[in-house]
Amino acid sequence: MTAKRKMTGWLLAMVLLLTTAFPSGAFAATGDVVSIDIEGSGTTVELTVGKTKQLKVWGTTEGSTVKKDLTNAVSWSSSDSEVIKVTNGFLTSLKAGTVTIWADHAQGPKSSIQVTAKDSYKELTLEYSQKGKYKLGSSDKYLTVKALAAIEGSEGATKDVTADTDWSSSNSGVLTIEKGQITLVGEGTATITAKYSGLTATYKATVSSPYSELTLKYLVKGSDGVVKELPAEDIELVVGDSEAELKAESTSASDSTSKSDVSDKATWTSSDTAVATVEKGKIKALTVGKTTITVDYLGVKAQTDVYVRTPFEAILLDPSGDQSMFIGETLEVDAEVRSGVNESVIVSSDATWTSSNPLVATVSGGDISAKTAGTTTIKVSYKGISKSFKVTVNPTITKLAIEKKELDLFKGESISLPKVTATKLDEEEVDFSKEVKWTSSNEEVAKIKDGKIVAEDKGTVTLTAKLPETGVTSPAQIRSTEITVTLTVKEKVLALITEDEKLSIVIGEETKLPEVNAVWEDGEEASISDSIEWSVSGSNAVIKTTDNGKMIKGLTKGTASLKGTYSNKTISIPVTIEQKIVKVVVDPVNITLNVKKTKAIKVTGFYKDGKTVNLSSKVGWESSNPEVATISSTSVKAVAEGTATLKGSYQGYDVSVKVSVVPKLMKLTVDEKSLKLAPGSAKTVVVTAEYDNGKKSSVTGSASWTSSKPSVAKVTAGKIEAVAKGSATIKGVYDGKTVTVRVTVK
Repeated sequence: MTAKRKMTGWLLAMVLLLTTAFPSGAFAATGDVVSIDIEGSGTTVELTVGKTKQLKVWGTTEGSTVKKDLTNAVSWSSSDSEVIKVTNGFLTSLKAGTVTIWADHAQGPKSSIQVTAKDSYKELTLEYSQKGKYKLGSSDKYLTVKALAAIEGSEGATKDVTADTDWSSSNSGVLTIEKGQITLVGEGTATITAKYSGLTATYKATVSSPYSELTLKYLVKGSDGVVKELPAEDIELVVGDSEAELKAESTSASDSTSKSDVSDKATWTSSDTAVATVEKGKIKALTVGKTTITVDYLGVKAQTDVYVRTPFEAILLDPSGDQSMFIGETLEVDAEVRSGVNESVIVSSDATWTSSNPLVATVSGGDISAKTAGTTTIKVSYKGISKSFKVTVNPTITKLAIEKKELDLFKGESISLPKVTATKLDEEEVDFSKEVKWTSSNEEVAKIKDGKIVAEDKGTVTLTAKLPETGVTSPAQIRSTEITVTLTVKEKVLALITEDEKLSIVIGEETKLPEVNAVWEDGEEASISDSIEWSVSGSNAVIKTTDNGKMIKGLTKGTASLKGTYSNKTISIPVTIEQKIVKVVVDPVNITLNVKKTKAIKVTGFYKDGKTVNLSSKVGWESSNPEVATISSTSVKAVAEGTATLKGSYQGYDVSVKVSVVPKLMKLTVDEKSLKLAPGSAKTVVVTAEYDNGKKSSVTGSASWTSSKPSVAKVTAGKIEAVAKGSATIKGVYDGKTVTVRVTVK
């Protein structure tokens, strides 16, 4: 019984839990609407007053993922029907405002959307005072502008949109405007523009000063104690003078007799506050120089120049210029002022001395004490004049060193001074180049100028660097150290020349390096073959030093670049490394050419393995008579009648070609074109050759003769012999041209 009671209680608890967790809608039957959504919900719909819009509702039903249009199946309502009314989702905006539109379904689901109705405007107008003409200094109440927007559809109704309008000024130097409030800046005109809801309104404003001018007066107290007002023109003051006073007086623009003291109200400025400052017209002279005092008040201004002088001309220091010290050293600097020619006063103890960095060095009465490594600026001032110099405090140095003790330069060249390195107590090395002073033992050879070594002429010179002499007490030991450099000045090489434009070497053989001459700028020329430094690119060849001097040896087949360097110039020669040639064949070895004609020569080289190589352009052809025939690469050109021999060589093999240049045959003629002979008789014809140079010669014996019918007539060297009855054609051919003779034997 107890067990049944417990089971019943447990079931009741489960039912209660399920009822709480899942309301009745959660157990909707298939086809029931479980949710609806107004299209665009979550956003704000905006309408212009008088406009309409159709809303739609989409619903989701139980058991389906496809949404249905339920616009006409829900109840619609508006939170304020006087602003926007709704009928079956159709919105009509009546007046400006914001409402919430609800859609309710009979089965429980709801949805809402916010809708805002806005007025539309047809015109923007501006309301302003003073007819847009303002005076600098005017009260803010006269400087307001109101923007009114005329509402569309409402007769005469407007809305004050001043705060929401976008305001701008065409000239911010005259006035600015923000939320309808004008701020006057200066004289002139500016157009004020207001923009709201697509509408624009403008008006032109004029800003002027209430005053016609501002006058400056210099107040001077006389010996009788009476203050006089003098014209403020080029005021002269001396450092240490008491304050000078100016008065600013304005003149009304509407009444020239109306004047006011505006000294306390005006704005005073000094163009150089280091020379003099000004406050409410009171000028305080600070140091020597010129400044312009300007007073400005409501659009009018006045100026005057103030010259501040000192009773002294200059301050002189001994020693002068920047100083270099070592930690622990002290230096005494004397200061004197000059008030005229040969007039000076020592003011070291009376002047004001300051150090920009007392951690580096301190100064008192001109006595400088070096404390730690660094730089500081020492300044001495006395009655309006001052002078500054830099003090560099160096760490304790044990030695000075330089990288190169020998230098080479070409005449006319210049290089930066060598870098000097100093070693500190902790063995750290620092650049000390700027601390030493360089001198030359012979400035005609080389001199020191603007931090550079300038080579003047050929020769050798010693350059010395040492720390400059100074008046420090207890000088550091390093100050006595000197560094010397030997400089050799050479004449500059203008060019390197060699007859070998390219080089061909054999694998495994050593070849002598090319002979090279140097041409200097002074025009001298000499062989530098023993001094030039050679190098070869790649691994196809190598430079060797032998008993006969330096040689180049071929290692593997290919190409390389032989580079020679001497002084300031280099020369490069292309190198070809190839196999040993065992035979060279030239084709042709004899050439006959007409004037101006050309012909190619082919030179073939044979390697041990039977492979060949074209050497036509590599043998270095030369003509024994260039006036008859020349050769370029592989092509022979006939220049004039005569003979010439072309010679070349490759890997020790000499080759030659004989060239004969003859005139060009223009025409070939025969004295008999037809003959009638009896059997057994003979006749010799004469063939004449005519050339392009006008010459004629008989070539009968040199021509090639043939007979079309040797059984009728035969021919030998132009002699035609009749053999038997019939007819035959005799032809003579010479140098490509032909003559014919018709023979009839009866």
